[in-house]
Amino acid sequence: MSQWDESVDFIVAGSGGGSIVAALTIADSGKKPLILEKTDKIGGSTAMSGGVFWIPNHPLQARDGINDSAEKGRTYLDAAVGDIGPATSRNRKDMFLNQGPKLVDYLETKGMPFIRCDGWSDYHDDLPGGLPESRSLAVEPFNVKELPVEWAAKLRRGLSSLPIRGIEGRRLMVMKTTFDGKLAALSLGMRIIKAKLLGREYVAAGTAIQGRMLQMALRQNIDIRVNSGVSELIEENGKVTGVVTQKDGKPWRIEARDGVLINAGGFSHNEAMRKQYGPQPSSVAWTNANPGDTGEMIEIAKSHGAALDFMDGAVWILTSTPPTGERYIHVLDLPKPHCILVNQKGQRYTNEAQSYMANGQAVYAGGDVPVWAIVESRHRDRYPWAFLAGKTPQSFFDSGYMKKADTIEELAAQINVPADNLKATIERFNGFARKGKDEDFGRGSKAYDLVFADPSHGPNPGLGAIEKPPYYAVAIYPGDVGTFGGILTDEFARVIKEDGSILQGLYATGNSTASVMGKTYPGAGASISPAFIFGWVAARHALGQAPN
Repeated sequence: MSQWDESVDFIVAGSGGGSIVAALTIADSGKKPLILEKTDKIGGSTAMSGGVFWIPNHPLQARDGINDSAEKGRTYLDAAVGDIGPATSRNRKDMFLNQGPKLVDYLETKGMPFIRCDGWSDYHDDLPGGLPESRSLAVEPFNVKELPVEWAAKLRRGLSSLPIRGIEGRRLMVMKTTFDGKLAALSLGMRIIKAKLLGREYVAAGTAIQGRMLQMALRQNIDIRVNSGVSELIEENGKVTGVVTQKDGKPWRIEARDGVLINAGGFSHNEAMRKQYGPQPSSVAWTNANPGDTGEMIEIAKSHGAALDFMDGAVWILTSTPPTGERYIHVLDLPKPHCILVNQKGQRYTNEAQSYMANGQAVYAGGDVPVWAIVESRHRDRYPWAFLAGKTPQSFFDSGYMKKADTIEELAAQINVPADNLKATIERFNGFARKGKDEDFGRGSKAYDLVFADPSHGPNPGLGAIEKPPYYAVAIYPGDVGTFGGILTDEFARVIKEDGSILQGLYATGNSTASVMGKTYPGAGASISPAFIFGWVAARHALGQAPN
């Protein structure tokens, strides 16, 4: 038997989505959980995310009269995801569908204030079971001053400090062209002023989710340790019984009487693993995942015989790299009128308004990295770029990040694509824009294509001609917000070994695992919700309360 420096009931490696809900469940039973976070911040990539859950048939839908069901969700997942291996098995998908609404109920009892994201359509709403009205949930902005000062400092922050509520972001993007956008801007402004007057500090999106989860954990006196990564799993007689971490600079062995849960993210910041497993070219410079997303726990699990799957996958999100060294994501920009994507031949190759995952896959399928966003003057005049409103910074042009030209031929020369091809591509697209129908890629033909379009523009809110100079171009890369493959698990989040057996005592969830969504992103929040759901399932299974 091992000699232990400390004993607890359940250990969670990582503090992202799913970690704290698992620890809360253990604490609810009167047992002792422990969360070990290797970085100095709590929240993982969830805290940096858009902060959305995708859960079919969740209770807020019924409250608002939206007709959904587990069966509709099952039909949709079958159509969008299919069955491409054990990670996407019927049992896994059914567990996700059955437990999702119950998770919402559970978190609401803990104080989570959900918001239904009305109109944020499923990403493939044209497939059987797809729901244009939305299955996505956000949460209300959170006042981090409700946390003790020392814990507020440990909360990982997102990419935006604006206290945006629910779907307000898409409304703000059209504040120059719609009355609804102006109302959203006014509402946001009033919220900021009120917060200042009351001495509050609001965070939104994923930071709000994880801020509230941290608050729940502190209320239940859950032990959370930062700068405490797991360096080893201890396995005895085929069962994981504990971990090795660090304390005072020395190895510290902790027993986990009921189990260990890995929820430590993927490997977005591990250049070697990206090159080993993922499509090329790739770069850690393009990722928007949290800095702790470096893959060690996946490799440690593999050393204990864990099977891996979908290691070439990621939640791709088209990204540009401005001179500031930041990374801009363009989910809200590309579906707007007067903007297209072209490859290095100067040709359109995809529906620019489709999901960010599908857009990233299309870049790799086409074989050209980078591709180019071609943007017309009206786009720059009317809409923000990567949430930057107002005049385009001169540094964009001085650095070469954004190209500018008065003719298409001149722009083609600047980005080194065939001028004849680019001109022909734009002329063809302009014809589609005038008719309101994209005959090549169907842009604007389904509900999701129009979620981030401009409702004031016609005849199609997502199609606008590129004909009024100046013209602009920006290099676009297949960035990501996390890898989407990893440890293979069953419907109870138990780790499956390469021989098909269960590695007893070890569970996994989140981006450390091969996703139940396979290689598809069904809707906004399709990575956060499985992380929470299977973390919750894992904890109950470890307690002998296996859900069904």
